[in-house]
Amino acid sequence: MSELKTLITQELAQPVDPRVAAFAASVAAQYGEASRAVLFYGSCLRTTELDGQMLDFYLIVSSYEAAYGKSWLVSANNRLPPNVFPAEHDGLVAKVAVLSENDFHRLNRISASAVSVWARFAQPSRLVWQADEAAKVQAIDAIAGAAVTLFDMTFPMMDIGTEYTIADLWKRGFELTYGAELRAERKDRSDSVVDAEPSRYARFGPAVVAAIAERNQARGKNLEIVASREAVEKRWRQLRRNGKMLTLARLAKASATYAGGIDYLAWKINRHAGTDYVIRPWQRKWPILGALVMLPRLIMGGAIK
Repeated sequence: MSELKTLITQELAQPVDPRVAAFAASVAAQYGEASRAVLFYGSCLRTTELDGQMLDFYLIVSSYEAAYGKSWLVSANNRLPPNVFPAEHDGLVAKVAVLSENDFHRLNRISASAVSVWARFAQPSRLVWQADEAAKVQAIDAIAGAAVTLFDMTFPMMDIGTEYTIADLWKRGFELTYGAELRAERKDRSDSVVDAEPSRYARFGPAVVAAIAERNQARGKNLEIVASREAVEKRWRQLRRNGKMLTLARLAKASATYAGGIDYLAWKINRHAGTDYVIRPWQRKWPILGALVMLPRLIMGGAIK
């Protein structure tokens, strides 16, 4: 096992609040034998604050057909992954994103059309429920692609002739990913993610570089052709366009899968951007139209970018 996968294995196994593990088990139980793994990530993991917060889970399933049966949700998850649902357990609330094992692996790789999955799993996460050892191994393998993708997409964006630390590379990478989505976070959020656990990123950085070197060596290349900055900048422009369009499309889809989704959106924006946007009754009745009205105002006001 590579050093990177060893670090990921150790990190995924770190203990969490027992209420989180119980919550994850209840989520998995809803999908029966289709459930393969539940991952816990995000701000609640970083701060360990649970009460009054919205926890973030990814539920990994064997396939969408196994998870939903004969339902329109299969097509929705295939066409625009992930599907996102609200969940409650023992006084805690969460949003649960559902991905198949194949999509989880694919969306952590550089070929993904948006940054949303690999940007999140380049950050810390915990494996809080697993169906078996094979599910754990597949989750580790998928997550190992996230930080590698981040570094592959960040190296060419660093200025030539300037010395950088590993922390600088992580921060620049997260800054680029935050800019590739409609996000409500402060401008310094990418720095604060790394600064919240600097020793973690210091350990993982060299392991990611080693994994990239091992990958290139395994391909048997004597000459490594590095993408030009111009080519990578073009790719980032593409990812920014895709990310913002996908955010709107997923919001529209969430109006059918996520009761109260527009209230959650407003809560998250207010929490991270320091705004006080209030959802009106008509916006709850017509959430897609309500969101379309809300988003331009927030963008023009600088609350989201």
